[in-house]
Amino acid sequence: MSIGRRRFLGKTLWGGLGLLAAPLAQFGRGALEAAAPAQVSARAVDLVLGSTVVDMLGLLTLDWPKLYAWYRNPADFAEPDYRKLEASGVNIFHPAIETSSSDSHQAVLRWLRGWNRLLERENCFLARIEGINDLLHVPKLGKLGVLIGFQNSNHFRSAADVGPFYALGQRVSQLTYNQRNRIGSGCFEAHDRGLTGFGAGIIAAMNDSGMAVDISHCGERTSLDALAASSKPVLVTHSNCRALVPGQPRCKSDAVIKQLAAGGGVMGITIVRGFVGRSAAPSLEDLLDHFDHVARLVGPEHVGLGSDVDVEAVRPATGKPDPLYAIRGLDPALRVFQIADGLLRRGYGAPDVGLILGGNFLRVLAAIFPDASWHPVPQWQTQRDPFCPAPLSRVR
Repeated sequence: MSIGRRRFLGKTLWGGLGLLAAPLAQFGRGALEAAAPAQVSARAVDLVLGSTVVDMLGLLTLDWPKLYAWYRNPADFAEPDYRKLEASGVNIFHPAIETSSSDSHQAVLRWLRGWNRLLERENCFLARIEGINDLLHVPKLGKLGVLIGFQNSNHFRSAADVGPFYALGQRVSQLTYNQRNRIGSGCFEAHDRGLTGFGAGIIAAMNDSGMAVDISHCGERTSLDALAASSKPVLVTHSNCRALVPGQPRCKSDAVIKQLAAGGGVMGITIVRGFVGRSAAPSLEDLLDHFDHVARLVGPEHVGLGSDVDVEAVRPATGKPDPLYAIRGLDPALRVFQIADGLLRRGYGAPDVGLILGGNFLRVLAAIFPDASWHPVPQWQTQRDPFCPAPLSRVR
């Protein structure tokens, strides 16, 4: 039985987003079933492959030298890289990184130049998510959508900087990382002083431009202040529930989750071990408890995926699994399928699981993006280039 009804579906746009679901491509299913552990049901595989899956902290790779190589020469992002990401079940990635440096403004500009070079020159496998139409069309083409964002907003020297960074492709900005900046306090600050006047101006400029406000790493007071200040829904792209992991400042309190939901926002759940459980070896069931907690607290329409990992979860220097993501019973490469299967086992209906897999973040991004982002799509952008390898796992 479904745990609750969808209270906030949007209007005509939600109907359009629903059209992204499509029949399972049988020739792609076999390969995925062969890779999936036996405990993942065919129903879960069908549901993932019939959904538009959004991971709001999904990284293309944790191997930074490899990412830099893709920036320098986009042709280095080849079909094997695409196939590995495609097999994860994720359609739209938000590969945000933290940008603190001695000159964060210039550092973010360099990152944006890298992303823009890759996304402008890699034409078969990746596509930029700039606005509402991209949410609709990119998955239909079998391409992987990339939503550019950053895990700090200290590159904004003033509110006047927000518009130019939006024009360069940034669509999401986390207000703070773990420490204090001019906007507010991070979650590891001993004393959270809340949102500053400068921060309120940054949020207003983000609301005006259509850039999403992310409070994943913000402290408690700063999170609540930001939620009160924003005229548009706010995101927690990647966090977990403090009610389940008491004393972990990176997790969100019930008070923050309730206020987030009241404003129409969505919270993505991470698979970071220390945020999932208090034991040394948290399990897949512990991870599912976080989805369950948010859904029971505010409804399944306010929770989604924010894994905070790539598909390999290994330390590039050694090639060995990174213990940061060691969740018993969970394979990071198959996390979407295992989470979907676990939610179905817990009694969630397919419509609610579809919302959690991506429908919720699609809805809220459409509410945040400006109307102007509904740009006409040239015919050549609505058809896949016949010279590009066909996607295996979906028909759009």
